[in-house]
Amino acid sequence: MRIAVFRALQLGDLLCAVPALRALRHGYPEAHITLIGLPWARELAGRLRAYVDHFIEFPGFPGMPERAPDIAAIPEFFRVTRTRDFDLAIQLHGSGELTNPITALMGARSIAGHYRPGQWRPDGERCYEWRDGEHEVLRWVGLMQRLGLEARGTQLEFPLRDADWQQWRSLRLHHYALLHPGSQLASRRWLSERFAEVGDALAAEGLRIVLTGTAGEAALTARVQSAMREPALDLAGRTTLGTLGALVARARLVVCNDTGISHIAAATHTPSVVIACGSDPRRWAPLNRELHRVLAASVPCRPCAHRACPIGHPCALEVSARQVIAETSKALLCAA
Repeated sequence: MRIAVFRALQLGDLLCAVPALRALRHGYPEAHITLIGLPWARELAGRLRAYVDHFIEFPGFPGMPERAPDIAAIPEFFRVTRTRDFDLAIQLHGSGELTNPITALMGARSIAGHYRPGQWRPDGERCYEWRDGEHEVLRWVGLMQRLGLEARGTQLEFPLRDADWQQWRSLRLHHYALLHPGSQLASRRWLSERFAEVGDALAAEGLRIVLTGTAGEAALTARVQSAMREPALDLAGRTTLGTLGALVARARLVVCNDTGISHIAAATHTPSVVIACGSDPRRWAPLNRELHRVLAASVPCRPCAHRACPIGHPCALEVSARQVIAETSKALLCAA
């Protein structure tokens, strides 16, 4: 059996789909499973060899925000997917207004996924009504169950390799906390000066402070570092995905926005405090709310549809550094 899984999204989104991939593999142990995702996901697909056999890069499509579409590559993409002769294509990309037609064009014999009432669904038997607010992990595990597959737990996974641990050991870090002030969207970021205040409080407890982020977030981590009274090691742009995973796995605590690193912490059972600015914690917060503490101000505009907040960012301003510091203590106690 040949199965395609379409989820061309970012790191956290893909990690939230791992429990569904696990159920899929256990339900079809002999199947050849192909993940269709964004270019960055090829590396993560290689880490998920227990569940994924092959990877196809999605070139984007007009109207989809995840990447600028490579228009010239789209016909070849559909030609390749059709030649794979998939028995089943599973749309794990969302509610389906645009992704259901894209999945249908891949040429699979049957399609599974979700649809919004009143919208087209490509398969009357295997496509189910989308429910807003459903947790992202439980949504896709539930889809597998509706397809007749047994759930194999809801734990996320982030497999680490020997090379990741070698790079982590070269940093010679011990008894440290990670602060990750970045996020893809500015509307999802808590204030840098408050990250700095939390860093100083954790340093006063004897923890070394490590700042992480992408190369494009180096200016942001530099602002946090300069606002701190205590020293901090800034690793923005200096870690691979695997090294970041190892850093998270060995950290005493992670403090971050509601972004991909939050899901790495969930996968590695690392205590975390997550500030959910603009995002929908009902859908994206870690399921273990003792080990992972989530702060989200009650604002009427959540989830935010803007890259940058046009009304002064109240969801960030209403979460104080004192609140976050209090939750760090609870998270550390839970892990003790």
